[in-house]
Amino acid sequence: MQNYRRLHVQLGSSDRRRLGAMLTKGREPARVLRRASMLRQLDRGQTAAQVAGNVGVARKTVRAIARRYEEQGLESALYERPRPGKQRALDAGQSQRIVAMVCGSAPEGRARWSVRLIAEEAVKRKLTQQVGRETIRILLQTHELKPWRKKMWCVAELNEEYIARMEDILAIYEKPLSDKEPVVCVDEKHVVLHADVRPSRPMRPGRIGRRDCEYQRRGTANVFCGVQPKAARHFTKPTANRSSPQFADYLVEIVASYPEADTIHRVMDNLSSHNRKALADRFGEKIGGLLWERFTVHYTPKHGSWLNQAEIEISLFSRQCLGRNRIPSLGQLQRQAGAWNRTMNRDRVTINWQFTRKRARRKFGYNRNKFTRSET
Repeated sequence: MQNYRRLHVQLGSSDRRRLGAMLTKGREPARVLRRASMLRQLDRGQTAAQVAGNVGVARKTVRAIARRYEEQGLESALYERPRPGKQRALDAGQSQRIVAMVCGSAPEGRARWSVRLIAEEAVKRKLTQQVGRETIRILLQTHELKPWRKKMWCVAELNEEYIARMEDILAIYEKPLSDKEPVVCVDEKHVVLHADVRPSRPMRPGRIGRRDCEYQRRGTANVFCGVQPKAARHFTKPTANRSSPQFADYLVEIVASYPEADTIHRVMDNLSSHNRKALADRFGEKIGGLLWERFTVHYTPKHGSWLNQAEIEISLFSRQCLGRNRIPSLGQLQRQAGAWNRTMNRDRVTINWQFTRKRARRKFGYNRNKFTRSET
């Protein structure tokens, strides 16, 4: 059995102060702080075995740190020597040029950049002599680049009409819940009807369900989606289309749901069928006019459909009710939508709208005193 000489580590006064400050602040990596603790304990007269037990390392590790301090000083005892490592595949200049290439358009005939294409084009354009796909992947990840993804948005013109309508709708959303003046958001969704050509195979333990890729088109349908966000009332109605008569019938159902209301604040887009004429043509000028007067209409601005909370309702309906199912007929769509609508009303699912007029003014940077509601 090998005999070790007893360690006698004596720190200098400056090294002792430095280790004390280092261990107090704790800003160094854990392995550096562990070595600092070893040296301070040895300086206080503890043996290698005692220090090893306190810190949780082998005795030979404690002796190696002590020997490095005696022979090479504190820096060598605390920190690792620089390691040569593998040469970088791309220098800073090459990385910048490849990133600039990726931020531009893909080569002609290619819809988008891929990792393989970036590697090939970097060599072809002589940005580097050679580069692997893993290097490109890490480069993209480092710069938070995802060239295979794109987001679409519609930039609205922030004019007086846009801001006035936005302020009007947001003001309605900020009002407390009222039975006398309910706020109902309305929109519609286009649905394509499909039927299976061959029967699907149901899921079994150890095997996922299977569905044939072939299907048969069965026409289209429309779904009116309405919601009173704060009261958790949902009005989902599939129809054959979104024509004026269908829209008029849908509004009658909403009116019937609020017999005690003084007025119903209705938020919707300015589609050609979303007007008084739809009710007048369907029920006559007198009755249609009376039905229309039951509403206070708030139109969303052009390219401002995101202000309509019915868009959120449509998203919920599309994901939870429709999903990826194939619905072959309007009747089945009506049954599915009816079941979903009853569940949403039973569970009292609300929409927690957070965008206020104050946030809008801060976001878009306009003067609130300059704009008022536009007349429609």
